[in-house]
Amino acid sequence: MALYLLCKDPESPNNGSPTLYYDDESQNFLLQGWRVPDPGNRLSGITVPEHETVVEFPSRLLQLFPTAIRTPQDTASAPAVEPDENR
Repeated sequence: MALYLLCKDPESPNNGSPTLYYDDESQNFLLQGWRVPDPGNRLSGITVPEHETVVEFPSRLLQLFPTAIRTPQDTASAPAVEPDENR
């Protein structure tokens, strides 16, 4: 399994998050984002099962998604992203 870095929010402080990855084994995308502040209030209208979570990311990141979504077809040439053991 390899994770491929597809895009990062260019306006993110410290260039760390939000970040979009592609998992070549599951063929799914992983979105690293911000914890939702005040989840009890903001997420009160959403039913989130125990095995799921909700992350927040800025709308400006969406403009990078179309480019990123085409990238998995080229994963053979994409550099693998090492897992961050601090997460």
